[in-house]
Amino acid sequence: MLCKIAWSNVRRAGRDYLVYFVTLMLAVMVFYAFNTITVQADFIASDTRELVRMLGGILSGLTVFLAAVMGFLMVYANNFIMKRRKREFGLYQILGMSRGQVSRVMVLETTFVSAGAAVAGLILGMGLSQLMVFFTGAIFQSQIENFSFFVSPFAVGITLACLLVVYLVSLVFNLRVVRRSKLIDLFGAERRGEQVKTGHPLVAAVVFIAGVALIAVSYARLWRDGLPYSGTTEETEAFLITTAMVIVGTLLFFFGLSGFLLKALQGVRGFYYRGLNMFTLRQLNAKVNTVSLSMAVIAMILFLAITSVTGGMSIASSMVENIELHTPADFSQTIVYFSTSTSAGVKAWAGGAETAVATEPIDVARVMSALATDADGQPVDFSRVSDDMVQVDTYDSMLPGADKPVVSLRDLVAVTGDELPKGIDMGSAEALGLAIMRESDYNALMAFYGKEQANLGEDGYLLTCDMGDTLGDIYNHALGQGAELDIAGRSFHPVIDELDLSAGPQAVSSMGSNTGTIVLPDEVVDELGCPLYNSTLIGNYAAGVTAEEGQEYLDGVSLESYDALVMNDAGQAIGTIGSRATRATMYETVSSMMGLISYMAIYIGFVLVVACAAILTIQQLSSVSDGSTSYRILSELGTSEGEIAHSVLKQQAIFFAFPLLMGIAHAIIALKVIIDLVQLFGGISIGSTVGLAVVIFGLAYGGYFAVTYLMSRGIVHDAIRVRKTL
Repeated sequence: MLCKIAWSNVRRAGRDYLVYFVTLMLAVMVFYAFNTITVQADFIASDTRELVRMLGGILSGLTVFLAAVMGFLMVYANNFIMKRRKREFGLYQILGMSRGQVSRVMVLETTFVSAGAAVAGLILGMGLSQLMVFFTGAIFQSQIENFSFFVSPFAVGITLACLLVVYLVSLVFNLRVVRRSKLIDLFGAERRGEQVKTGHPLVAAVVFIAGVALIAVSYARLWRDGLPYSGTTEETEAFLITTAMVIVGTLLFFFGLSGFLLKALQGVRGFYYRGLNMFTLRQLNAKVNTVSLSMAVIAMILFLAITSVTGGMSIASSMVENIELHTPADFSQTIVYFSTSTSAGVKAWAGGAETAVATEPIDVARVMSALATDADGQPVDFSRVSDDMVQVDTYDSMLPGADKPVVSLRDLVAVTGDELPKGIDMGSAEALGLAIMRESDYNALMAFYGKEQANLGEDGYLLTCDMGDTLGDIYNHALGQGAELDIAGRSFHPVIDELDLSAGPQAVSSMGSNTGTIVLPDEVVDELGCPLYNSTLIGNYAAGVTAEEGQEYLDGVSLESYDALVMNDAGQAIGTIGSRATRATMYETVSSMMGLISYMAIYIGFVLVVACAAILTIQQLSSVSDGSTSYRILSELGTSEGEIAHSVLKQQAIFFAFPLLMGIAHAIIALKVIIDLVQLFGGISIGSTVGLAVVIFGLAYGGYFAVTYLMSRGIVHDAIRVRKTL
């Protein structure tokens, strides 16, 4: 009998359960589809399978976190359902059912709805997961092999486990409400709305203005300081203060909004007394007071969702777009020299070995042959895979005993009038120094790249850089203005008027690594006595060596120790073996980053948007349900159902729009700062990812708004129909 009652209730109260059912179904669908990625790896080319499986582990952990978010959401959804049905539960008790029997009815109802959502979600998830195989292949730029329909037991297991937790939390909440509610409370639930606490309009205005001021100041601080790129304590503390200011400002904005907005609009009498505007505004005033905290939280969550989707995928996209520039050769091997400031500090790290500053470049190929072996245990011989190599040496512009570099970024901005980029460590003179390269080394590198040689004469210079527009614009301004530089008491002028980005890379990398190098005549560098910074061997595979064969040989290279030291003829440690990179590895790295970031951004963004939209939907449906009496009275006074529905639409549009607009405002400022930072390393475009974010938000956020209004119209119609039947 109880089972029959529960099933009838679910069918009859399907509209009340709709938000709960749809949200839970979407969660199950997304949880299952994204957790099938380890199975999807079986259909992807073998070179990326392990990476895709690693992503599966990350997404599994992320699913647990997102399931906790959804659990909180489901409890909130139950609050609406229970409020709508308290009178019904009270009637059951009057008719002779015990609280235990009522509780069992609730258990069965929750079970039916959760089971239905699980089945529907898994079916949709299985369909979505088949399509995601091709999405995964496209993201990781890999071929699909031997595709066939599949079902992932692991994904089913983790999805059902998360659903079970959500179900149990919801069930405990439902039973607690039924068991603790008195009969009089159950019958009076429909007549009692939330307690509305209205403050003095002047206080509300002050709070609102304070919130706007804090938000504006936090925007200005973030715009001025940027992100804490250098990681100093001062920058980190300033960033945390800015973050706290925007959070507090958002809370104050929504807390003060209702009283301030109502008072301001009351002064516009032509608007305030038109149609149902007075009723609509007073409803808004009451609602904003009661849900201001949740609106502020939703605004911040939407900000995180927008930023994660747009910012994360834009960064990944920029890496893909610039990878060709940063991989000018098949491989590179770098040696990093100890500087004047670090040689003493690394003595303990170097096992007590005597250290010194290098005065002459070390032959990279010879050093690697002495310190490293290949897969066969033989000394490394790069000539086995390459007959086209060049070694490039760069020098540190900080001379021994000097307090500032020979040439620095600060010197250039002083000439051009530009500002130093945000995120650059302004207090470190050494960090702002440009690297120095001899003209002969530069021309050898250009010959390797097949580009035109430079002729600096006695007093010429040129600049190279493979970073983004942030630094590139400064260098181009200096070159375009013919900026003269004073170096060692002599004036030098540029021999080019614009950067050649393809001449900037000095090693194989996944992103920009040459923050700025000045090329000077050989004799000038010798006269300055600049200490060496690094030496890089760059090479292309020989005509008879395939990329796979070259990669296999270089993958087999191993050093005698992880921190292999480079020694001079006097037995002093002058440096250490630096990074070794290949074009194939960098492409794989960038592809991996693109896949990881894209997957997590879409996954997190979609779930957070659904959570925010569902919370707003539940709030608005609960509010409309509480206002049934008011709508009935308006109908009795002669207001048409269409006018009442239009008033409800205005209220809900405002409640959905305000947190979204605040989140978008926060995201615009944050994305501007993120773009400024990313442009230190390469160009970035957010156009395509903004389109993706619009699609996600349109489907999820807009869909919930439409469902909210349609369900609200049904509640209003029922309230008016009750009046007509009396």
